[in-house]
Amino acid sequence: MADKKADKADKADKANKADKTAEKATAEKALPKTAVFKELASRTQLEPKQIAAVFEALEELAKEELGKEDGPGEFIIPNMIKLKLIKKPATKAGMRPNPFKKGEMMKVEAKPASVKVKPVILKGLKGLTAD
Repeated sequence: MADKKADKADKADKANKADKTAEKATAEKALPKTAVFKELASRTQLEPKQIAAVFEALEELAKEELGKEDGPGEFIIPNMIKLKLIKKPATKAGMRPNPFKKGEMMKVEAKPASVKVKPVILKGLKGLTAD
């Protein structure tokens, strides 16, 4: 009797796994770059090459603005996204409290300074997020 219940449970697990893989297979993928260019071209009555040139210029401008030493440290694409530079200072090596075990110290290695780009969603796209 226990074997029959186990067999039913195994069959149910296999059916659930099959359903999940089928959902993943049918989920839509993001548009590739060329498809985005063609779609934007059709909506704006421009050529896809012109759209590609606009994106290249936008990329260059973002790199220039974010790369400036004394610049503002952010680049905004209006109504869509803000790119911010996050500068983290170097850390020294040493002994620090272990966050997982109270009262125990752990050795921490030194890390060099780093700069990361953090995207922030602006009002135009805010309704798409679950926040």
